[in-house]
Amino acid sequence: MDILSAIEAHFPNFSKGQKKIANFIIAHTDKAAFMTAARLGSAVGVSESTVVRFAYGLGYSGYPELSAALRQVIRTQLTSVQRMEVTRDRIGSGNILDEVLSGDMEKIKRTLEETSHEDFENAAAAIADARKIYVIGDRSASALARFAHYYLNLMFENVKLVTTTSSSELFEQIMRIGSEDVVIGISFPRYSNMTIQAFSFAARSGAKIVAVTDGPNSPLAKDATYLLSARSDMNSFVDSLVAPLSLLNALLVQVGMLKQDDVVSTFQRLEDIWDEYHVYQKK
Repeated sequence: MDILSAIEAHFPNFSKGQKKIANFIIAHTDKAAFMTAARLGSAVGVSESTVVRFAYGLGYSGYPELSAALRQVIRTQLTSVQRMEVTRDRIGSGNILDEVLSGDMEKIKRTLEETSHEDFENAAAAIADARKIYVIGDRSASALARFAHYYLNLMFENVKLVTTTSSSELFEQIMRIGSEDVVIGISFPRYSNMTIQAFSFAARSGAKIVAVTDGPNSPLAKDATYLLSARSDMNSFVDSLVAPLSLLNALLVQVGMLKQDDVVSTFQRLEDIWDEYHVYQKK
């Protein structure tokens, strides 16, 4: 049950002040998600302590947890136009460079603190030992999927980037997935149904699933063998994917270190080819 459903379920038992809070959150979820407890209380005419008790009454450990739940709702449900309106309220028109870059730095820091090192190491080992590696990322996450595929394809012969807008084509591309294979799926709010469907199919096929997503509440997490959590956020209509990219970068380095001898041999050959065909500019 998401927070809005929980509010509706508890509504008959709320006090008069709590009902004011509930009505405001339901009507203005996009604004409430970024308000402090004091500001929300002021907006509806109740005390800050009433807002905090409201959060406790819904089963949250405090107002920050309730606020995080609201942000999760709006990230998965807001349209691009609504995202721009939220950004305008949060940032305004000034200091956009400072605000966005500072926010991205904070997301990388939080990702480092929250990502499971055990899942990270086990995911890298599974990728290094896989018979075949499938990389799936749709919509804005397709840029991350292509990045991961580019480097994995340099390291291994058995890498497939799944790219399609059709469900039938999707399953045609992954129909041979088996227990010796690894699927790397990347998705962030708003989550791609294509990636979710591929994960479900791969899990039933017995493959190892590496989910690069925003946490255990993601629909990708339920089928994941290894969950790699990365902080993301919406900057206007643009998804902030700096932290996921950094996490993927670290994963690729870890895989490369596990297969160091093979990777060195491959890149020595590639350097000869690149040099022969003048792939890169030389002084």
